[in-house]
Parts: sequence; C-alpha cells; structure tokens
Amino acid sequence: MGKILKSLGLLLLGVIAVLFARTILIPSKQIAPLPHTPETINADKVARDLSGAIPFRTVSWGPEGTDAQRHATEEAFVGFRAYLEKTFPQVYAKLDHEVIGANNLLFTWKGTDPSLKPVLLLGHQDVVPIEEGTETRWTHPPFSGQLADGFIWGRGTLDDKMAVIGLLDAVDLLLSKGFQPKRTVILAFGQDEEVGGLEGAEKIAQLLQSRSVQAEFVTDEGGFLSTGMMPGVSVPVAMIGTSEKGYLSLELSVETAGGHSSVPPNASSIGILSGAIHKIETHPMPAHVHGPIGEFLDYAGSSARFPMRAVFKNMWLFGPVVQHILESSPDTNATLRTTTAVTIFRAGTKDNVMPGRAAAIVNFRLLPGDTVASVIAHVRKVVDDPRVKMAPMAGEPPVEPSSRSSADSPNFKLMQKTLAEVYPEAVVAPFVFVAATDSKHYASLTSDIYRFSPLVMDADDVARLHGTNERIGVVNFARFIDFYCQLIRNAAD
Repeated sequence: MGKILKSLGLLLLGVIAVLFARTILIPSKQIAPLPHTPETINADKVARDLSGAIPFRTVSWGPEGTDAQRHATEEAFVGFRAYLEKTFPQVYAKLDHEVIGANNLLFTWKGTDPSLKPVLLLGHQDVVPIEEGTETRWTHPPFSGQLADGFIWGRGTLDDKMAVIGLLDAVDLLLSKGFQPKRTVILAFGQDEEVGGLEGAEKIAQLLQSRSVQAEFVTDEGGFLSTGMMPGVSVPVAMIGTSEKGYLSLELSVETAGGHSSVPPNASSIGILSGAIHKIETHPMPAHVHGPIGEFLDYAGSSARFPMRAVFKNMWLFGPVVQHILESSPDTNATLRTTTAVTIFRAGTKDNVMPGRAAAIVNFRLLPGDTVASVIAHVRKVVDDPRVKMAPMAGEPPVEPSSRSSADSPNFKLMQKTLAEVYPEAVVAPFVFVAATDSKHYASLTSDIYRFSPLVMDADDVARLHGTNERIGVVNFARFIDFYCQLIRNAAD
C-alpha cells in the first residue's frame, strides 16, 4: 500500500509540474501594444452621417413581406443611395462607383501598384424588420436615428449600416489627408444579407470573379471586442471570425387520417411530431471542445488570470471541465457544436378537429467539421420513426460551413497588428462566427476571410442585435472608423 501511495504521490507531483510548466512556459500568441496616433475624427460629424442613414427603411422582407412593404423598401434604397452621394461627394468623385443589380453598391479605390491583390471590405445596407408590437418598447423610435445620451439609436446602427457609413467615412477621411493606397481597396455593400445575399453579395462576387479579381483578404461583420464574456479575462477580447457556421432549416412533417376529436386515434400527428422534436432537442450534435473553440481558448487563455490561465493552457486535462462550463450557457454552447433550434410548429385549424398534418421547422447552425448530410443523418437516427418525414425547408437552400482561414496567415497577423495599435488594451483570438454573413459568397476570391466588427460590446449590446433598442455609442463608432483607417493604411500603404 505504501508503494502505491508513493507512486500516486509522484504521479500527482508530475502532473502538477507539467501543469505549472505549460502555464508558465508556453508563450502567448498575443503581440505587445504598438504606438498609434489616432486619426483626427470629428465624432459629431460621423455620428450625424450614421444618424442620417437610419431613417431609410431598407428592410429585407422574407415570405411574410407584402407587396406594399417591398415597394417601400425599393423606394428606401433609392433614397439611401442619394443620401450617400450627397454625404460623401469626395468618395463619389475620386473612387469608381457602380450599382450592381438592383441596389448593390461597389466602390473601387485604385491603388498605384496593380500587381498587388486588392483588399475587399464588406458591409450590407439592408436591415431586419421591427417585430410587430414591440415599437413602443424602444427608447427612441426604431427608424429615427436619434442622437441621444451619447448613442445613435435605431435599426441598422449595429447591423450593419454602421459598416457602410463607417467604411465610407474612413475612406473619406483618408482622401482628405491625401492618402493614396498602393494596393487597391474595394468596398462592397450588398442589398439583402438578412435574407441570404443571393441578389446582393452573390451578384457582386460573380461580377468580381468575371473580372478575375482575387482578393488579398476580405473583412465583413462578425465578432467584436467582447467584455465580460470569457472567465478570468478582464480586458476586451477581439473575436475575429476565421470561419462561420453553415445553415440548414429542416422541415419535419407527419400525416395521419385526421377526424373528429371525439374519437381520437391512438397517436395524433401532433403527438408523433412532438415526440420527434423532443428526441432532437434532447440529443444534440456532439460538442467539440478541441475544435475552433480550442483555438480561441489557446489565443485568449494566455491573458486570463490564474487559475483560469492554467485551465486554458492545459486543455489536455481540463477539456471536459471547460466543455461542461461552456455548455451551460447558450452563448458559449453555440461555439462548441452544431446547434438545434425549433423555430416553427404548424398544426390544427379547429379545437374539435384532429389535424391530418403537423409540421415543424428545425434550424441548425453547422459547426465546421459537420456537413448538411451528417446533420440530416443524425436527425434520422435520433428520430428513428418512419412516420416522420424530413426535407430541407423550401426556399431556404442549405449552406455548408465555411472553410477556416488560418490564424497563421500574414493577413491575420495584419489584423492583429492593427488591433494592437488601435485597441492596445485588447487580446485577439480567432473563433467560429455562429451566424451567417455575406462573406460566404466571396470564398472563391480569397482564402483569408475575417468576420469582425471593431466595436466594444457586452452581453447587453449583443442582445440589441435584431432586437429592441439597437444603438451604437458615438465614441465606439469613431473608434470603429479609426480602426478601418489604420487597417487600410497597414494593408494598402
């Protein structure tokens, strides 16, 4: 017994030694803050620029939209284009500008060295509708663009007119200082990102491809500088999306004979389908703590306080514990696995009639490594009921997860360098973006796509995206513009 205890003690000491050594000796992947003289940005002016863009109701409507609503959207796009031309006359005078398709905008700032690949900076003009019945919950009307309390309020201030206006303001400022890029800079603003980008970003990408354009890198909306979202890390974490999840809406349906509710069958269409949905929700796709989230923790973990730093530096031992912690929160659970969300359930027309058909829509966001086929196979295996039919939802073509852009790429290091200049207090980490962006349409143009919005945001700010009281801080927006000025200088000078 004594020998066993001694051996266990030596083993424990060895484990502790390895933990300590890895915590202390594995170098950080962060770079030191770099000197930077912020651009002289007129915060009031750029705030007014964004404020003036919000009243144009460039809403992307899904199947629920009426003809009148779609007509109003078309008029809003026309007005928005006129507003941009009036607000940024220098940009329109000095950059090539085109309207692609119905309402997509493409600006080309030609560089002096045509041998260099251009950089492609994205934004989208459209916004989501306001949920009916929530208008009175807004502190300021949702399409007012109100400037109040240090914020710009309204739909699009975070998603994504702030990128359209912010990029144009950045270029406008650099033009006013006489900056001339060596590398061509392209700005592309789609019209329908919120409904998939098939008439917007896809058409722009096809045009660029027809012109044989290959981009050095692409930036689009995505992660942000999060505060208070990572255990043990007190500074903002700049989450650069080097990949994004795929998309699958699966329709499950059950058909039965129906009939009068006074003589119900042993199994109703609703009951059968509800049982299938319960199985799907209680048997999610497996988690992958050593996938994209592992790379994120590897980068950000070195900035955590002890003992969390030791945990993140030793995922070989603490991986199951970290997975359990991350699974407990919906926000972090979404980074670990392909998620399952039951979003629509349709059945029944009258309280005394057994419905002959019940249908539900289950939305999956696919983690890189999973595929549309593997998710459908998983659902079939879990449900294991031939009475339940399933097929991708009509009108919503599935999208496979993106490939991952390498964090070892010089272009990722360029993003990291720019953040070390403009946000020296932050740490940088690659991660998988859990939503969908226009960037997927540009995958054929470059291997380096970065989904990142240089804004400092906490959990309350994130809840405003597609929600009530969307807003952006005036200072936050000015810093957004400073970041893109510096990124353009670093990439194109």
